Amino acid sequence: MTKNIQQLILVLLILLVVNVTGSKYYKRFDLTKDKRYTLSSISNTILDNLENTIFINVYLEGDFPAEFKRLQIETQQFLRELKAKNASIYYRFINPDDLRETLIRKGMFPSRLTVEEDGKLSEAIIFPWAEIQYGKKRELVSLLPDTVLKTQEEQLQNAIEKLEYSFINGIHAITKNSKKKIAVLSGNGELEDIYLYSFLSKIKSKYNLAKFTLDSVANNPQKTLADLKKYDLTVIAKPQTRFSEEEKYVLDQYIINGGNSLWMIDNNYADIDSLYNEGVMMAAPRDLNLTDLLFSYQIRINNKLVQDLYSAKIPLATGNIGNQTQFQYLNWFFNPLVNGNPNHPITSNIAPVKLEFTTQIDILKGDLQKTPLLVSSELTKKIGTPSIIELQSIAKAPKEEVFTNGPQLFAVLLEGSFSSAYENRTKPFAITQQTPNKPAKMIIIADGDIAKNQLLKGEPYDLSKDKWTGATYGNKEFLENAVDYLLDDEGIIELRNKSIQINLLDKQKAFEDKKFWQLVNVILPLLALVGFGMSFTYYRKKKYSA
Repeated sequence: MTKNIQQLILVLLILLVVNVTGSKYYKRFDLTKDKRYTLSSISNTILDNLENTIFINVYLEGDFPAEFKRLQIETQQFLRELKAKNASIYYRFINPDDLRETLIRKGMFPSRLTVEEDGKLSEAIIFPWAEIQYGKKRELVSLLPDTVLKTQEEQLQNAIEKLEYSFINGIHAITKNSKKKIAVLSGNGELEDIYLYSFLSKIKSKYNLAKFTLDSVANNPQKTLADLKKYDLTVIAKPQTRFSEEEKYVLDQYIINGGNSLWMIDNNYADIDSLYNEGVMMAAPRDLNLTDLLFSYQIRINNKLVQDLYSAKIPLATGNIGNQTQFQYLNWFFNPLVNGNPNHPITSNIAPVKLEFTTQIDILKGDLQKTPLLVSSELTKKIGTPSIIELQSIAKAPKEEVFTNGPQLFAVLLEGSFSSAYENRTKPFAITQQTPNKPAKMIIIADGDIAKNQLLKGEPYDLSKDKWTGATYGNKEFLENAVDYLLDDEGIIELRNKSIQINLLDKQKAFEDKKFWQLVNVILPLLALVGFGMSFTYYRKKKYSA
């Protein structure tokens, strides 16, 4: 009896020690092969710097397809990791059924899903959104990003892979004390605000935007340069008039002193609207006086237009039925559909990007780090300019044997310390204080219309969609990611490249084998029960027959 009491006391002491140790030292172990529940160092740093309480409402509750229950479970698990890292994070899951109109007014639009059950298809509507509240500020987080992926299973995997990026990016955006500033350049014929509305409205919640003109360079170049240096990024969207040497020098000095820039350049006069109006147009080189500036940054934008067999469709009026104009949608090879670099966070898992009358970029030798972002298909053809382009050429069947110019580069990322284009030249004006070159980032796109949204009844249309065909493009997501990357000092956007392997149910095989497994589930327990009964009866007879 004494021995039993000693053993009981020993067990109690061990339990006490374990509990005391566990209360002081807390550790979670991620036993998954791909470490899907291990937060990155970037995430840990952001969570460690939280000063106040964060509330997260997740609208993934209710009845929705079984595979998207997986998204709910993975989201719950990820939020537990955030809570374990920082106890000031609180979250809850809410059924959106009675809140649909409210959520839509806030900008949380539902997703329509196809549900396959017993070989039959039906539709379900879910609200894959989360809302982060930090004091009086709110940030929306999409849990089902728009992608080029074709199946819901692939879309689900992409959504789960992006959970850390989506939440950490949202938390960082809502908790940072100040927003970075973007100068949207004007004064050289850049796109009007109404054509940039869709793009700029997407990024305005995260950054402070302001129009900036170089007109004052002529009177006070020093002040113009000083004012431009206050901005973290300059956006140059389709300039159409020449830059003066003074204007170029201001941009040059801004860049070599660490200023980031996003260039969208049309090196030709070519516009789809004029082609529709006249049926024919002359595509001719445009002289923006930027060749030497970009050459010093180890880039050359050519004047030859690129045709690509992998292209977007445009509407062509084919007649009238009653009072209704009838349209046919045909591929227009001057509008390439371009895939992004799958290995870079700016372009991974985005829909094809639509370009218009684009030219090609040459990369020159130099110390800058150069990363291709948008590259054409193999089936391309270059058209020299000046050249006459006729709309009726769209009806001609393409000859694949002439589309032999191979992949063409349309967008490139440059990183490093840029050298001044005026290093060994006469300066347009004197700089009072010259500072050494600082690292900067630059993206150059050989298409000025990549950010140009269409108009519908005079109002801006969504840049990610075509108002005629309803096709979805990756233009807006690409540009948003580009801006985020250029202004991302913490490296948060690198989380977009996180890869997770999720084992999903093969629906087709499950449907085909359904009856077999139903039979197994019914018969196997009965056989096991009969076998156990017979074995038990035999055992009793053998034991008590003696």
